[in-house]
Amino acid sequence: MNLKEVNELRRRFRPEKNAISRIYGCYVNGNREIVSYLDTSLGLMPEEEVELYLARLKKTLTGSLGKNLIDIVFSTQQVMDSDEHKLLSDLRNSQLQNADAREAFYRTVIDQLDLGENGYLILLASDVYDVPRRGRDGRDRVDESENMFSYIICALCPVKDAGYALRYFHDANEFHGSAIGQMVDNTYLGFLFPAFDDRAANIYNALYYARKPGDLHQEFIDAVFRTGPVMSAEEQREAFHDVLSESLEDECGYDLLQTVHEQLLERMEEHREEQNPEPLSLTPRELCDILGNGGASPERLEAFERSCGERFGENAALTPENLIDSKRFEIITPEARVTVNPSCSYVVEYRVIDGRKYLLIPADHDVTVNGMPVRVVQPSGD
Repeated sequence: MNLKEVNELRRRFRPEKNAISRIYGCYVNGNREIVSYLDTSLGLMPEEEVELYLARLKKTLTGSLGKNLIDIVFSTQQVMDSDEHKLLSDLRNSQLQNADAREAFYRTVIDQLDLGENGYLILLASDVYDVPRRGRDGRDRVDESENMFSYIICALCPVKDAGYALRYFHDANEFHGSAIGQMVDNTYLGFLFPAFDDRAANIYNALYYARKPGDLHQEFIDAVFRTGPVMSAEEQREAFHDVLSESLEDECGYDLLQTVHEQLLERMEEHREEQNPEPLSLTPRELCDILGNGGASPERLEAFERSCGERFGENAALTPENLIDSKRFEIITPEARVTVNPSCSYVVEYRVIDGRKYLLIPADHDVTVNGMPVRVVQPSGD
């Protein structure tokens, strides 16, 4: 799914926009026991309550593609004959009305997932989107349907203590300190099935959501999708660093890494300016071209491409934003730490002076020491 497709579905999560008629789910306590079930009509809820439920479901479609939102890919064999895909399909095809399928799904999640001592709420909803035809001008023709997109969406929300606070009690017309009940926190994990690719259902994919990109909860992915390990953004960056270090060896110098950082930033900026809804990705071969621009030898480039295949899989498409820190360029030595605006990493120069290695930073103006402005005076005699 690309950004436009995600946003198109996100806009549905308003009371007047979607075709969700019921919310299903269950509350699981810290002992992995189902305390209560949820099976209620949105039409019978107060509007404020409806909006709370829809907000938690909508949260499943937020964040960055490749970080918070992960593409889950099923194999052809899974789609043809597997328990995990059959269960998801049964939930979707019955529009969640199959109680046995719902119970099987709950048990699949509960057997593997632990989100703390207060437990969590599993929310499920089914929607059918009458996808409008898009005209040549890029605008939707609301009165002209293109196809029907039927999907399910799941949100897992931790439950936490309400906390002690001053609260107003209407009966007594007074404020008192109180900690009443527990609260449903915002969505922590979730997914959409099937994916909405090219504005149509793609049963070979699902879109997975994790609030924390570094904590994908592989046990949940294994239980529900069984598609193998999924690398988080942090794991991808660490693996990329390892591949660079191991494959380039002594060629992995400061100048080369500076080139890699600058060129990846340039690609990301160009992608933003083009307003391309498709997520930016690079193949190992394209990364080799960048490394070659930085001076890496053909033998080291071959080793890098081979190592990428081993760590990320053949035909891997890597997200540049997961490979580098786009918000800072940091250099650390045993005695110092230098952080530079990533778009200005070129100002740091590597030099060898009188046999010693230095990193030089211009200090022409606007220099501060511990927050205090100072003048950098040229030593006399120079």
